[in-house]
Amino acid sequence: MKRISMAVLAVAALSVIAASSAKAQGSLRYGISGGLLMPTGNYNTLDKMGWVAGAGATYWLPGNIGVRAELSYSQTSHDSAATGIGGNTKLIGGMASAVYALNPASAPARIILSAGLGLYNVKADLNGVSGSSTKVGFGGGAAVAFKLGAGSTRLIVASRYQSVSASPSLSFIPITVGLSFGK
Repeated sequence: MKRISMAVLAVAALSVIAASSAKAQGSLRYGISGGLLMPTGNYNTLDKMGWVAGAGATYWLPGNIGVRAELSYSQTSHDSAATGIGGNTKLIGGMASAVYALNPASAPARIILSAGLGLYNVKADLNGVSGSSTKVGFGGGAAVAFKLGAGSTRLIVASRYQSVSASPSLSFIPITVGLSFGK
């Protein structure tokens, strides 16, 4: 676990170094989002659909490549009718991702692909008894950023597959809508 944590920290540090070294040439966008969290796999047999909220920033290097850092908080409720267990699962974490845009920033709709690693704190409440642990996660997905008017604000519609190495494994698909600001 220490090796994986060190690898995630190294990726985050390299992302910051890469972003700061190209600062004069790139652009920074930041934003907020919210949406639905759909559990998949084993997680789907235990929990119902939930919600997710987040904030993040993307540093775009020259060209269509960037580095993204984001934080998210989500919650799902246990399917007590199917499992006989009440309670919920809460995830809070951060992810560092590499991003690639398929078209230029000037496009009215920009398609963006992403993949990254992160750390998540998983807290499960089972009939009033709770426990938590911090685990490594990974994810990959796509988004479409629509220009809103003549300014730089964009409406972002995104989805991705994410998996957290908890026991049992927590894999899910967040579907979010958000706003992005900056250059």
